[in-house]
Amino acid sequence: MADPYDEAPVPVTGRAVPPEILALRSTIDNIDAALVHLLAERFRATQRVGELKATVGLPPADPQRDRQQIERLKTIASGSGLDPDFAELFRNFIVSEVIRHHERIAAEHAAAGRADQAPPLDTYS
Repeated sequence: MADPYDEAPVPVTGRAVPPEILALRSTIDNIDAALVHLLAERFRATQRVGELKATVGLPPADPQRDRQQIERLKTIASGSGLDPDFAELFRNFIVSEVIRHHERIAAEHAAAGRADQAPPLDTYS
C-alpha cells in the first residue's frame, strides 16, 4: 500500500508543490516527531519528580528554580537564534501542565494519607 506522504500534494492552486518544500516538510515532520518523543520523556521525568515531591512534602511549584530556568532557557534561545520570549512562553505552557500534574499527585498522596511514602504510580502512562 502506498504511503500518502510519498505523493506530491496539489494545493488549491492546482500547481504541484515544489520538491524543496516537500523535503522541508519531511524535515519538519521528523522534528515534530522528535519533539513529541522528547516531551513524553520530559513528562515521565517530571511525573517522578512530582511523586518524590509529594513524598517529602515539597510544594508542586518552585518559584526560585522557575526563575533560574527561565533565564537559562532565554539565554539558550538567544544563542540558538530563537526568540527568547517565545522560548519562555513555550516553557511556561509546559511547566503549567507539569505543575497541574504535581498538584494532582500531591492531592492523591494526601488523600491516601501517605506523607512519607511515594505512591506506586506507573510513570510510563
